Amino acid sequence: MLSLGHSHKLTEYTQAFFHLFYPHICLQCGIDTLSQKQIICPVCESQLPFTNFSLMNINPVDKIFWGRVPVDKAFSILYFTKESIVQKIIFELKYKQNKRAGYLLGKLMANELNQLQEKFHVDYLIPIPISKRKIRSRGYNQSKLLCESMFQNGYKVPVAESLLKTKGTTTQTNKDRLHRGENSTPIFKLNPKINLVNKHLLVVDDVLTTGATLEMACKCLWQAKPASIQIVTAAYTLA
Repeated sequence: MLSLGHSHKLTEYTQAFFHLFYPHICLQCGIDTLSQKQIICPVCESQLPFTNFSLMNINPVDKIFWGRVPVDKAFSILYFTKESIVQKIIFELKYKQNKRAGYLLGKLMANELNQLQEKFHVDYLIPIPISKRKIRSRGYNQSKLLCESMFQNGYKVPVAESLLKTKGTTTQTNKDRLHRGENSTPIFKLNPKINLVNKHLLVVDDVLTTGATLEMACKCLWQAKPASIQIVTAAYTLA
């Protein structure tokens, strides 16, 4: 039987062996001193393009939903631009099955929301659902993963899968800004098993572009008669 010391050394040797052939490096600068949960190093994390929208009385994300759907507060944590570190992180989350990207974004969202708790009451986190086909391909729903990471990182609000994806709806990923807003077919329905009456809801998603998907999600949620609806996304796309 291996002693505790020998077992610890064996673990170190095994980790070193895997690191040799599968190096765990920062997505931005390439440094290789990351923990197992990190996708970028602390220095690169500190240099991320934070929006600080949550500190503003009115911010650009709030304005997107004016006249479209009642939302008490809406904001994003990071700016998303082409060929940026934020785009790399989102790509890892959505297309490379890299849960560490979701852990990082959820942590950043939790950090900001924890500072707002006194004036930002929330009963449930509501992830945006995706199709079963995408879940099979990706292995998870990235919005739900963000919610779970937020909870793990100290934002102790339960996740409620109150929205369900309707069948036969098409993705909006490849549509331009104009045509995303033209889809009048409901793409969500309420989960009848969850009571949202008089509850304060926070809808969570990864990237905000036109707001069309979030608008339809909020319109669906209002049918459940909640007390309020807020929105937070990990990133906000700059035109």
